[in-house]
Amino acid sequence: MTASPNRFFDDMSRLFTDAAGAARSLGREAEAAIKAQVERLLASMDVVSREEFEAVRDMAVAARNANDALERRIAELEAKLAEAPNKE
Repeated sequence: MTASPNRFFDDMSRLFTDAAGAARSLGREAEAAIKAQVERLLASMDVVSREEFEAVRDMAVAARNANDALERRIAELEAKLAEAPNKE
């Protein structure tokens, strides 16, 4: 009893389909395991989150703006002081 060529190709097709499905499944499992490992590694490294970074960056921008405004105000006051008659 010999297998017909169509039966052989059907079996091979099924085998390759099953192998492709297994490979996809292994790929998903590997991706999940790597992602979990990277998350554990980042947690142990004390890395800041994007939200924390952006909050601190916004605070630094606000501080820089306030500093610039104070520098302008000091320059204005020094200019007025230099224009005022000396009362000594």
